[in-house]
Order: sequence, then C-alpha cells, then structure tokens
Amino acid sequence: MHFRPPVSTDGPAVTALISRCPPLDRNSAYCNLIQCTHFADQCVIAELGDRIVGWVSGHRPASDPRAFFVWQVAVAAEGRGKGLASQMIKSLLTRSAQHDVTHLITTITDGNKASWALFRGLARDWDAELERTALFEREAHFAGAYPTEYQARIGPLTFSKIQKAQG
Repeated sequence: MHFRPPVSTDGPAVTALISRCPPLDRNSAYCNLIQCTHFADQCVIAELGDRIVGWVSGHRPASDPRAFFVWQVAVAAEGRGKGLASQMIKSLLTRSAQHDVTHLITTITDGNKASWALFRGLARDWDAELERTALFEREAHFAGAYPTEYQARIGPLTFSKIQKAQG
C-alpha cells in the first residue's frame, strides 16, 4: 500500500470511490478537485498498484487552527478490514503541515458504528481522550432530513505522540 497526497487528476477517481462507499455524502466532482489541489496537504490517497483504494479528506479549521478536521474517509471494498482508514489518518498527521496539531476532530452520526470504532481506536492508540458532543442536530440544522452529527474531538495530541503511534 502506498500513501500520497492527491493531485488534480485524482479527482474523478476520488469521486468514483466515494460513490462506492455509502453512506458517505457524495461531493460534487468540483469539490473533490478543490480538495485534491487546494487541500492536498490535508488529504491522502491510498493506492494498491495503480488503483485508488482509500481517501481521507480534511482541513485545518480557521476557527480552531491547531485542530485537524477529518471530513471524509472512504475505503474501497478490497481495502476494508485492514486498518487502512487508521493508517491513512495517521499518515496525514505525521506530515510536516500538521506538526502543530493538538486535536483531531470529525463529525459522525450515532448509527455509524464503523466510524465510532475508528476514532475510538485512534484515541486509544494515541492515549488521548475522545469527547463526544452534538454539533449539527437533526431538526435544528437538517430540518429533520438527516440524523444528528456528533463531534468527536480527540486530544490533546503532540507530533511526537502521533509519530510514536505510527511506528
């Protein structure tokens, strides 16, 4: 398995991968192109041979610049059950662009057991706390059309702690 930052020509493959990974929200192709270019330091591609089998997108929120927000994690069927999602996130956080990150944040719906397991596992690997709070509520933010998104916040983290857990 090879991890690398995305490039603009990865956009179509990322869009196709996300479409094969329900219940992920499908982003527009343009959104994925922007992530692959403007946010390449905060995204990672996992390749098996010449096939993209994993994608993590994220960013550093302007309102919380020492945090790293994981937006989307997509793993193709052939990459599942191998810890690929965790490896991709850890590889992202060991990049120099993230050297001052103190917290990892994401949002997860209550029913997404796989994502909760992933982020609880990361907190355990980093010997850090995971705080869970409602961030976007079903009625107030989604007009009842989508379940509540809970923020998972892991930290405090240090670059050396992340590197040590990476192995």
